[in-house]
Amino acid sequence: MEEKNINNTGNENSATEHEFLDKKTQQELEAKSQEIVKKLDKESATRKFTGKMAKFFYILCLLVSGYHLYTASFGPPVTLVHRSLHVAMITAMGFLMYPCFKSSDHSKPSIIDWILALLCFTIPFYIWHDYLGVVERAGNPNQTDLIMATLLVVLVLECSRRVTGNALTILSLVFIVYGLFGREFPGMFMHRGYDWPSLSNHFFANTEGIYGTSVSVAASYIFLFILFGTVMHKCGMGQFFNDIALALAGHTKGGPAKVAVIASGFLGSINGSAVANVVTTGAFTIPLMKKTGYSKEFAGAVEASASVGGQLLPPIMGAAAFIMAEMISVPYSNIITWAAIPALLYYLSIIIQVHLRACKDGLTGLPKDKLPKTGEVMSKRSHLLIPVFFLLYMLFFSGTTVIFSAVLTIVVTILISFIRKETRMSFKDLLDALADGAKQTVSVAVACACVGIIIGVCSKTGFGLTMANTIISLGKTSILFTLVFTMITCMILGMGLPSIPAYIITATIAAPALAKLNIPAGAAHMFSFYYAMFANLTPPVALASFAAAGLSGGNPMMTGVASVKLAIAGFIVPFMFVYSPQLMLINTTLVEGLLTAGTACVGVFLIGTAVEGYIFTFMPAWLRVIAAAGALLLMKPGFETDIIGIAVLALVLFLQKKRQKAEQK
Repeated sequence: MEEKNINNTGNENSATEHEFLDKKTQQELEAKSQEIVKKLDKESATRKFTGKMAKFFYILCLLVSGYHLYTASFGPPVTLVHRSLHVAMITAMGFLMYPCFKSSDHSKPSIIDWILALLCFTIPFYIWHDYLGVVERAGNPNQTDLIMATLLVVLVLECSRRVTGNALTILSLVFIVYGLFGREFPGMFMHRGYDWPSLSNHFFANTEGIYGTSVSVAASYIFLFILFGTVMHKCGMGQFFNDIALALAGHTKGGPAKVAVIASGFLGSINGSAVANVVTTGAFTIPLMKKTGYSKEFAGAVEASASVGGQLLPPIMGAAAFIMAEMISVPYSNIITWAAIPALLYYLSIIIQVHLRACKDGLTGLPKDKLPKTGEVMSKRSHLLIPVFFLLYMLFFSGTTVIFSAVLTIVVTILISFIRKETRMSFKDLLDALADGAKQTVSVAVACACVGIIIGVCSKTGFGLTMANTIISLGKTSILFTLVFTMITCMILGMGLPSIPAYIITATIAAPALAKLNIPAGAAHMFSFYYAMFANLTPPVALASFAAAGLSGGNPMMTGVASVKLAIAGFIVPFMFVYSPQLMLINTTLVEGLLTAGTACVGVFLIGTAVEGYIFTFMPAWLRVIAAAGALLLMKPGFETDIIGIAVLALVLFLQKKRQKAEQK
């Protein structure tokens, strides 16, 4: 889910933060943040309305939020009507919010924008007016069906171009070309080919195209949880995360880096936009890391890797969890259970590395007397955690639907905010949260609609199965080689794309290859999801790393390389949970799962030591290789591997202590 209210987020920083950065520096960082977001995050380059237009758009946002809350509470209309109306509202908002070109007027929509916005509503009106006819004629459209289908595709592609940039739009056009001219493609990629009436009607008249699973999830789960995030934001949850991170870790060695990891993880799980998360928390944490003594590239890498990891962290996981649950038809609670241990290992690895780097470079933390006190922070805002625990209870134990749980959690959040004056929401705050929720949904929902074109072509042509066979043939039935090729495929497909469409595309194209090797569906989809997310970190197209480099002033490519080193555990863990699903608590007991998690944590520690080359003192290259081997053994569940891994740990610690004593003499 996308957090785009950068200005508001910046204003939410606590008084404690202002003690570390003077006013001029803060203003410069906020300006730089806005510039970076507009340059790298296409979804944030929106118009800034004023006057009557601002009031009109505000009311429109409230109506859109009201519709989705109503349908979540009392049930939606028939499927195609509901999904087409959702797409119409979101794309209409997109045409009004996003200018056609950089040179277009950024203060108000043009006449063309208004025409496109109005045309969006002709499609749901037509479907509502002739619903049975549209459904019955699926596969054999009449002339009006063809016009409406073509209009839908054009509107979705143009809105996607404005909102998410060229990458997703071009990819969708490539798939359309593939669907139309299948006979011209070589080898196993050849198919019979389809004419435009057949293909466009497939996008329009059923639930396998634009109005498919991704739009269904966007119209229900994603919208509601983005709304939940904006309500929490208005209550001051962002400030709470920053303050509690400062209180817990700010005074320790390399404290600002640990604050960045903790705060970015919490916020990233809720908002789901790596770039926006980088500039939101990084505007404060990156200067502090540099001030403490971390290099520009390392400071940027810490923020980038922590922000990307937020989308892997339960309970929200940037909304991708809802898509995954829908695609593999399992309860949402299963997804967050599977994701828990791998995500914790990822963050533990980053914290270990920043701590070891601080020890190696002799870095200190922030002055404890200038930091907030844990007790004070908890006494003022800890009640804001109640809605999170309430949500988890509803998802795991209540037996109610995710949609009802989300609506009820929003209500509980509003009520809980009244406990203390600092977090109390006014009626205006509530309306602002509803309006912000609608605006922040646009980028995600438009991307989901555009992805429907790709999924539609895959379902029509069998491309997903073809790609799976290709990956397996390259791997030559070896699970390891197949995993490597799947990883590369996911990272290429995820380059330059927002997180939600990146996952949907990789899950459609790459996950079936793993499923054909009898890998559990949960592990296959989580594997694809991890590497689609890490495309934000890895050069040459590393949007999160480049955004962090823009704030830190470091070299973008070097920041990307440093980000990959910090995220190394995240690159290894997916291989481990494919081979040993116990790491995801699949087909295992709780005790076995906890033992697996414990040994994996020790393995993560050894990975950190191998990457940084330091525990008590500097490590020679050969010992780093031994530590890395021990880490892999510990992260792979199994009694024998655990025993060898523990022996390696003991050897590494003994040699490090011995070398430290020798250096002290």
